[in-house]
Parts: sequence; C-alpha cells; structure tokens
Amino acid sequence: MTNMTEGSTTKILWKFSLPMLISVIFQQIYNIADTVIAGTYINSDALAAIGASYPITMIFIAVATGINIGASVIISQLFGGSHFEKMKTAVFTSLVTTIILSIIITILGVLFCDSILSVLKTPDGIFEDSSIYLEIYIFGMFFLFLYNICNGVFVALGDSKTPLCFLIVSSILNILLDIVFVEYFQMGISGIARATFIAQGVSSLFSAFILMRKLYYLKCGKYVIFSLSMLLKISRVAIPSILQQSFISVGNLFIQNKVNSFGEVVIAGYTAAIKLNTFSITSLTTLGSAVSSFAAQNFGAGKIERVKQCFKSGTVMMWIISVPFMICFLGFGTEMVGIFLSDGNEEIVEEGLKFLLITSPFYPIIAIKFVCDGILRGAGDMKRFMISTLTDFILRVVLAFILSVPFGEEGVWIAWPVGWVVASIMSYIFYIGGKWKKRFERGGTIK
Repeated sequence: MTNMTEGSTTKILWKFSLPMLISVIFQQIYNIADTVIAGTYINSDALAAIGASYPITMIFIAVATGINIGASVIISQLFGGSHFEKMKTAVFTSLVTTIILSIIITILGVLFCDSILSVLKTPDGIFEDSSIYLEIYIFGMFFLFLYNICNGVFVALGDSKTPLCFLIVSSILNILLDIVFVEYFQMGISGIARATFIAQGVSSLFSAFILMRKLYYLKCGKYVIFSLSMLLKISRVAIPSILQQSFISVGNLFIQNKVNSFGEVVIAGYTAAIKLNTFSITSLTTLGSAVSSFAAQNFGAGKIERVKQCFKSGTVMMWIISVPFMICFLGFGTEMVGIFLSDGNEEIVEEGLKFLLITSPFYPIIAIKFVCDGILRGAGDMKRFMISTLTDFILRVVLAFILSVPFGEEGVWIAWPVGWVVASIMSYIFYIGGKWKKRFERGGTIK
C-alpha cells in the first residue's frame, strides 16, 4: 500500500501511474486482439459484428468503472485520513453492492440483448453474430464487475502493481484462447466471446482472493460487512461517476446507431478506428484515476497544496503519454487500421483512417480535462465534474446527427473533437475557479 500524502508529487504520480498504464496497455491489447482475430481469422463481417456490440458492452463497463471510481475515492480519503475501520467497511460494502448489481444487470442484459441490437438498427448480415457475441459477454458480467471493484480498492490503497499482474495473466490467456477457439476449434465469433469470459473469470477470482488476504493483514478495530450509511457516502461519488461513464457510453450508442446507417464498410472501419482511439483515451482516463486517488488521499489528509501540485505534474504526465498516440495515428494510421483486416480492404481502411485523422490531434486537449476531472472527483466536487461531462456527451451526440447530413460519416467524426474541446475548457475553468477547495475549508474530508 502506498501513502501518497508524503514525498515528491511527480515521483509518486509516475511510480503509482506506470503500473496502471501498463495494465491498461495489456487490457487494450487483448481487446484489440479480439477484433484483430475476428477480422483476420474469420472475416470483415465478424469484425463489424463485434463493432455493433461494442457500444453496448461499453455501457456495462461504464457502470462497473463508475462503481470502481466512486468506491476508490471514498476508500482513498479514508485511507489518507487513517480511518481504517471505516475504510474496511467501505470496501466490503462496495463488494456486496457490486455483486448484487452485477447479477441484476446480467438478467436484464440477457432478456433485452436482441431488442437493443434491433433498436440500434444492426444490419441483418451481422445481427446473428452480434447477438451471439453479446449474450456470451453478458454472462460474464459478474466477473467484469468483481474485477473492477477489486481493482478500484487496490488503487485506492496505493497498490497499482497487483492489478497489473492479474491483467498480464488475463491478457495472455485471452489471446491464447482466442487463437485456440477460433483457429483450431473453429468456434467463430462465439469462441472470441468465450475466451474473454474465461480470462475475465480467472483474473477476477484471483483478484478477489488476493484482496481478501491484503485486508486480513491490515489490522484495525471493529468494522461491518455492509453499512447503508457508508453505501450512501459511496453513492454520492459513485452515482455521478456511473452516470458520467454511462453518458459517454450511451452517447456512443446513439453514434453507433448513426454509423450503422452508413452500412457494413463504415461500421468495420469505425470498429477498427474506435478500438485504437479507445486504447489512447482509456490510457488517459486511467492516468486520470491515478490523479483522483492522489488528490483523494491528500484531500483526506488535509494537504490541499499537494493537490494543487498534482495538477501540474499530472498535466505533464498526460501530455507525455498522449502526444505519442497522436503521432502514431497521424503518421501510421493506415498501417494501424490495416492490422484489423486480412484482405486489406481499402475502403474499410480509409474509413477508419478518417476517424483517426480528425480526432487524434485533440488528445493533448482532452488530456487536460482528465487531469481536472481527477482532481474534482478526488475532492468530491461531483457537480462540476458532471456538468463538463454532460456537455461533452450532448455536443457529441447532437452534432453527430446534425453534421452527418452535409458531411456524411465524416460529420460524425467531427463531433468528437468539438465536444472534447468545449468540455476541456469547462473542466479547466472549474479547476482554477477553486470551488472544490471550499469543501476542504468547510471540513469536507470524510471522518
């Protein structure tokens, strides 16, 4: 466990963030591997089928990530303030709530799987494959949610290395199973979904086991397995975080609906490009989570100046990570999109490249938003955090539909950077406005 309330801000942030960043790289590698194997070992229709399912799976991930973030902030503040009994109560309350929620979402997902795909106007040629992939994925919700909440607790306690180990194992296992199920057992798209299911299951169960051991050795006074009052505290941060993540994912559903109207070629190109884009954006949001944990621990310890230092160190760290992504996509976008296709379909590659050329130059700008959001969230200022996120969501969805009329699919791509720029400006204004500091001045730390 790492106490982030002492020592060099920059050194601690990098030391804490690098394992998290490597974790994301492995996580995205196996997500991309699913898509690459579908496009190369099966066909472009399989690639499009995963793409049609992707925004729906992102909603489930959004809910799991939102709970992760909400629990992590509260646990970080309690850990930073040395309230270990309440910290353990928060951990177990989060675990119980997450398990129950995952079961409910699994049931609802299975019942409405095909209905959601129909509403999204999924083309008939890929509907069956999309349904098969999505249904198997939904059955793995328990593992997805369990891993995310365990990961959130590890990060809140300053341990970013343990989740890295599990992700490395999970990623390697997922890729190996992808190849075995698809290439040797000829299971098609169901093999890709089953590989993800098994890899997530193994990773989540081992994560839960190690977390229980870690908590056992952290000695403290009396705590409870479930506390309604603690759940309410967690919910004040978790619900806005879930909504924030869900808004983005729901926005992507609307955008996917519009993309689907352009046919299989555009869907396949968008699927390849969005996987690459998600790689970069998820890396930045993960660094934002590191900023949030740092801010939360220092906010809990009453060290407001260290939170301010975190903005400068966090911004530099974000730019160091975002600029290489931008350069790769601008300079080698054709080759990177082409990885997802065995036949090198030029039309599909061109569609994917258009998306990357329009969005990637704005990565350093959205990086600033993630730093500001991390500090606002760590300080518990969820109101302003939500305002900037809602702005991004509304602009991207509305403009995607408006601009698609004169510019076609390129109008949909243009909507992304517009939403990013406006939301980033708002988040920065909220940060420098300093309203989040008033919670500290009023004794806003968690006791």
